[in-house]
Amino acid sequence: MNYRIFIEKKDGFNLEAKRLENQLKENFKIKSSIRLLNVYDIFNIEESQLQNSIKVIFSEPPTDKIVEKKDFEHLKHFAVEYLPGQFDQRADSAVQCLKLIYNNIENVSIVSGKVIVFEGNIDEITIEKIKKFYINPVESREKDLSKLEIEESQKADDIKDVENFINFNSDELSEYRNNLDLAMTYKDIEFVQNYFKNEEKRNPTETEIKVLDTYWSDHCRHTTFMTKINDVQLEESLKENKSNFAEIVLNAINRYYDMRKELYGEDVDSKRDINLMDMATVSAKYIKKKGKLEDLEISDEINACSIYIDVDAIDENGKNKTEKYLLMFKNETHNHPTEIEPFGGASTCLGGAIRDPLSGRSYVYQAIRVTGSANPLEKLEDTLAGKLPQKKITTTAAAGYSSYGNQIGLTTCLVNEIYDEGYKAKRLEVGAVVGAVPVSYVRREKPKAGDIVIVLGGRTGRDGCGGATGSSKSHTDTSLRLCGAEVQKGNAPEERKIQRLFRNKEVTKLIKKCNDFGAGGVSVAIGELSEGIDINLDVLPVKYLGLNGTELAISESQERMAVVVESKDADKFIKLANDENIEATKVAVITDTNRLVMYLKGKKIVDISRKFLDTNGAKQETNAVLKNIDFENNPFSTKNACSLKSHWFNMVEDLNVASQKGLVEMFDSSIGSSTVLMPFGGKYQMTPIDVSIQKIPIFDNNAKEINTASAITWGYNPSIMKWSEFHGGIYSVIESMSKLVSVGVDYKNIRLSFQEYFEKLGNDAKKWGKVYSALLGTIYAQTEFDIPAIGGKDSMSGTFNNISVPSTLISFAVAAINTKDVISPEFKSSNNYVYLIKHNMKKNYMPNIEEIKENFDFIHKNIKEKKYYPPIQLNSEVLLRL
Repeated sequence: MNYRIFIEKKDGFNLEAKRLENQLKENFKIKSSIRLLNVYDIFNIEESQLQNSIKVIFSEPPTDKIVEKKDFEHLKHFAVEYLPGQFDQRADSAVQCLKLIYNNIENVSIVSGKVIVFEGNIDEITIEKIKKFYINPVESREKDLSKLEIEESQKADDIKDVENFINFNSDELSEYRNNLDLAMTYKDIEFVQNYFKNEEKRNPTETEIKVLDTYWSDHCRHTTFMTKINDVQLEESLKENKSNFAEIVLNAINRYYDMRKELYGEDVDSKRDINLMDMATVSAKYIKKKGKLEDLEISDEINACSIYIDVDAIDENGKNKTEKYLLMFKNETHNHPTEIEPFGGASTCLGGAIRDPLSGRSYVYQAIRVTGSANPLEKLEDTLAGKLPQKKITTTAAAGYSSYGNQIGLTTCLVNEIYDEGYKAKRLEVGAVVGAVPVSYVRREKPKAGDIVIVLGGRTGRDGCGGATGSSKSHTDTSLRLCGAEVQKGNAPEERKIQRLFRNKEVTKLIKKCNDFGAGGVSVAIGELSEGIDINLDVLPVKYLGLNGTELAISESQERMAVVVESKDADKFIKLANDENIEATKVAVITDTNRLVMYLKGKKIVDISRKFLDTNGAKQETNAVLKNIDFENNPFSTKNACSLKSHWFNMVEDLNVASQKGLVEMFDSSIGSSTVLMPFGGKYQMTPIDVSIQKIPIFDNNAKEINTASAITWGYNPSIMKWSEFHGGIYSVIESMSKLVSVGVDYKNIRLSFQEYFEKLGNDAKKWGKVYSALLGTIYAQTEFDIPAIGGKDSMSGTFNNISVPSTLISFAVAAINTKDVISPEFKSSNNYVYLIKHNMKKNYMPNIEEIKENFDFIHKNIKEKKYYPPIQLNSEVLLRL
């Protein structure tokens, strides 16, 4: 039988309804009060089973009441539900609970939704405006309460060859690319055509085209960063600049070229392209060659930055012992999905960040969040066509990220949002996480023919189809309407189970190699595990019927892992996963064919050589022009400053200076009992921190306490970066290092990871010059301090129609620290002083590196000796204005 029930929170517990009421009153000036009901459509359940479970699963009698439709149908109302194919966590959890209670209820299905009821006068025009505000068409739709039926699953289409593809002329090939809205360039699709025509001598399947588009996307293969830069020129006005800045830039470029020659030989230019990826990685390689990066873990499996650290522990007898750990950290960006579906996009930003170090078998215990938004106080009527309101994006994204983190049990102490009108083009949504694992828990081996690939965790759905390629495109006013399927849906409890599973040494020692299901789904997550692999899509667990082969191959549905185990260990691994209530399935076999092969219904729908896959598409080439800088109008100057009083009030009114305590308090900062610095310190808990510090988790049951902690923070200032990307790259690094030093970290132990976020570059040499300049600045900073960036993430699609995001390069800084050496930022007593450790810039506002090093050493020495108590760290926006 099929039933519908309505559940409403009782007065005093209806906090969600009150929040929505306040939001609607603020935005639409309504005078009605709001009621919010949860509605459940439950299919294939016996009445007795439903009645027994209403007060156990669907409601809590002390806080909830069951409502009849007749109680509100005379009032104005509307209902909302997820689109078919979108993950519905509330419904999924209810189904799982029912199956725990009733063993014979396998065919039950549930659709959940919300009913918004208005008590009081409200006109239909206002209700329609509220619907447009409340219902995001990317994920939801208005629900028809007159119907109680479940939509039939669509039948999966057979995968066909692309008829006559190898004979398409240039116009037909271009039309085909445009019709499929492929992320690959025309040169790429032409490259694909030549491959199938000359090597495979057949037409490709539809799935092969989509797999290649996904595999070569900017998100998966950093296509923009791998584009060859043929020529770098200085803008004419920069050459003529009377200052010596042109000389500084040329010296920085020549230093980069010299580093390349030292690393790869005098003939480097004939062997290795100059590109953004080379610039992003050259410093770490150079510093390592100098013998100053001995803590780096070297492995072809690493999906996150990974370093060796010594962990100081105390055993049950009170004796100190040292254990070797791997400390892993990773930053993840979900700008594209968060822009169009804020809750799901932001939640999977955190989920995606967790999966990378988790796939390295580390336990992820620490997170920070850095976001960028246009003015969230902007009026709704000023929202750009094709966009969600800025307030909705920023508030809903915060709810999504915090919801996921709070559910999975991940401590998040450091939360900052940057406000800049440029982020109206596309939101900045970045999460960074830290994980750790004893070295003895980790096995890393190259897969061999006959090894088995097991997929464990969540099932495959349509969510995330095209997410990798979508993240590689600039946005237009149709993106909100057309990109719904590209947003992955997070399932935090499922990832939590994988976290628990990977803390079992018996499990991790069975894993030879592991990859998370991020961008690209099966095609990338499994496809990257080995040079040769045969994948059986028929056995892949699915959320619902009706998925075709292409969807199975590229869906990025979250909370899944692909692990390689020896064939003899496969059944044992599956049993251990099942013991944690995790579904695990053998889906692929490692081969020695050097080909990626996928089968569906006994037919090959993908059969591509590894050599061709690894080309990453046709080589793209470009030039870069480095812009001149207006030294007269710079963010450091105070020549046009007004009176101190007005200057001060202008500053404190700026959103970037205002307190973000309300935002921070949405996140759980104490779960896991590892927090060293709370988000706000002091007697009244009003002093914000700039660094997240968490104790390393205990794995060894014999350890009673661990004194080693990880510290993570970030550095970036849009005012500097928009003025000069070169300076911006340098000062992003220095700011992130300064924050760590201020809490007690020795700067020599810091490791970095960068987040680049720029406009869509196209073939514009000046746009390329912006990214080139920023990375050139980071090379300068890294080599001056001998502090390397050992990882990073790029997102090169920050354009909406004709507006673009500000040039963004965030430096994430991480280090291990003994908790005894940590210093907190609040005033310790009424007699504390505020100290300014002064840095005197050089000409052209370049940093005085030697002076900064001396300052860092001075601060560290005094903190170590308990002589120096810095009461507060001022953010860079404040310092620029003082």
